Amino acid sequence: MRVLITGGSGFIGQRLCRVLVETGHRVLVVSRDPERARQRLPKQVDIRTSALDFVDSAPTALVNLAGEPIAEKRWTDSHKEKLLDSRINATRELVMLCEQLAQTGTPPKVMVSGSAMGFYGDQGGGGEAPEVTEETLPNDEFVHRMCLRWEQAAEGVTEYGVRLAVVRTGLVLDKDGGMLKRMLPPFKMGLGGRLGSGEQFMPWIHREDMVQIIIWLLGRDDLSGAFNACAPNPVMNAEFTRRLGEHLHRPTLLAMPERVLQTMLGELSRLLLTGARMVPQRLEQEGFPFRYRTLDEALEALL
Repeated sequence: MRVLITGGSGFIGQRLCRVLVETGHRVLVVSRDPERARQRLPKQVDIRTSALDFVDSAPTALVNLAGEPIAEKRWTDSHKEKLLDSRINATRELVMLCEQLAQTGTPPKVMVSGSAMGFYGDQGGGGEAPEVTEETLPNDEFVHRMCLRWEQAAEGVTEYGVRLAVVRTGLVLDKDGGMLKRMLPPFKMGLGGRLGSGEQFMPWIHREDMVQIIIWLLGRDDLSGAFNACAPNPVMNAEFTRRLGEHLHRPTLLAMPERVLQTMLGELSRLLLTGARMVPQRLEQEGFPFRYRTLDEALEALL
């Protein structure tokens, strides 16, 4: 395959690029900072500043992972607009690429496009919270509306005969990036603890499984639509905290009160204090072979 990736120098994209290169595929990456991307990616990767620069390369597959990190700054109105625009603009550019390639008779066969567990909004916590599948109705809030518009923008590729699969991604775990990288320093010092009540669910997935889901969907010509990209066994924040502490052999007694997080982070605190008991119903039904099905298996491999 000739795979064009937006967000290729990000946490998921870097690993995806390496696996694709190692398995013999040609990888094309769109980056606003090509020099920085070249430092992070294999030398075989072709890096350009716009998806439209790859018309001559006629990519056969697209992977759309671009977007400003959602948890690094307070959600002011201007930052919310930036979060949304970074996703919508990159996606629309891919739609334009598909239009141009369709005119030459060589549109891509498939696009795997990013979304997030935030599509569902807050779905409640605690042991009685219902499982959240791809059919669950969302709770209307900012993260849902952002993900919805992101997914709607991606639907434009289907007008040109491109099969579209959308991955609603959970919390991606690996020790050299993402949420776990930020959590490890305080937890290693014995300063970790639950957030708020600890009853909010944290759908998680090991980065290796996340990468393999994308590649698997690229190759499954019979699959389209939305897929929950998370491990089959989501856990509540209190359990995640306890198990991480056990694997590090550290106490996890210092809980962070909900009110403190709300004061520190404003609306952004909802990412930490709410959640959804999201499960990968469609991936399970279609037979995706998860390597890390439980949190203990993932933490054992990572730590």
